[in-house]
Amino acid sequence: MRINHNIAALNTHRQLTGATAGQGKSMEKLSSGLRINRAGDDAAGLAISEKMRGQIRGLEMGSKNAQDGISLIQTAEGALNESHTILQRMRELAVQSSNDSNTDADRKELQKEMDQLIGEIDRIGNTTEFNTKKLIDGSKSGVTELLGNVKFDNQGDEALFSAITATNASVAGTAGTEANETINVKITDYDATGGTFSLEWTTQSGETKTITGIADTGGAQTIQTANGSYSLTLGAIGVEDIGKEATFTSRASVEEYKNNALTFQIGANSSQTMNVEINDMRASALHVDNIDVSSAASAEASISAINKAVEDVSAQRSKLGAFQNRLEHTINNLGTSQENLTAAESRIRDVDMAKEMMEQTKNSILAQAAQAMLAQANQQPQGVLQLLR
Repeated sequence: MRINHNIAALNTHRQLTGATAGQGKSMEKLSSGLRINRAGDDAAGLAISEKMRGQIRGLEMGSKNAQDGISLIQTAEGALNESHTILQRMRELAVQSSNDSNTDADRKELQKEMDQLIGEIDRIGNTTEFNTKKLIDGSKSGVTELLGNVKFDNQGDEALFSAITATNASVAGTAGTEANETINVKITDYDATGGTFSLEWTTQSGETKTITGIADTGGAQTIQTANGSYSLTLGAIGVEDIGKEATFTSRASVEEYKNNALTFQIGANSSQTMNVEINDMRASALHVDNIDVSSAASAEASISAINKAVEDVSAQRSKLGAFQNRLEHTINNLGTSQENLTAAESRIRDVDMAKEMMEQTKNSILAQAAQAMLAQANQQPQGVLQLLR
């Protein structure tokens, strides 16, 4: 028998410590409802579940974003609904004015109402907004006017352009000599936001240049210009090439290129977006800003213009309706994904209450038993005293 080290007591104490620690962990899990309360509980499971939590939160916010998008679209569509009503009234006035039963004074009164209706279409277009964002004033259409009569339609992108000054060159010489003039034009690739654009230049295509002789008044030379780069040599015996001018022009260059459509973040990850373009729905864009019903002829012409405007508004409303339906399906899909991902995260992170209760009960019994045995083990050294008597 040994009294310096009570091995039985040490062993019993170790078992008691383990049972007590297990009981404490079980109580922590049962009280929090989580199987993983710290990284030490399950390091790999914690990393996986945190990634899933990020996705779940992202899906939830994506669904909210889609709902906000629907609200925005409904705001724009509601404004266009009123524009539709106004256009229908304008058409009624045009039809009424085209009837010769009306006098000039009657048509003036009709024109007064027409002007007010046109002004209201403009007001709706300029003031309709969602969260301070203008919706139908053309700022979200993605169509930018280019120089002259050219229109650049970039499906939701905005482009800014600047003209390049034309280059003029004169060719002159004296009689009986060879007159040469070389013009070198070099155009390189132009880097712009969104990509590289290769510029082109042209001469005045299809334009004929005629050089009439001075020494020989009966002689003439005709030169047909063409696109691209070419070398032009003028020369004739007895012809004086004086004051002949060639003009080279370049096309517009792209200075800036950026997306200006509405973009909705409808997913948990980057690039999971949807672009929405809303055209300019003001009177000028609908070509009804100058509707005139002051005469029967102008009223007849106005009917066709208003019909086209009604079609344009209908097309825009249909497009907005399609966007709204798409967002509604997106919300349903996000809800399903969020539900399934939450279930997977729960299996990793949440505690099985029944199983953990069994574990807690087991540790509680073991702790009580260890306490009783520790008391017995502590009594064993007392037997040594009997040997010393």
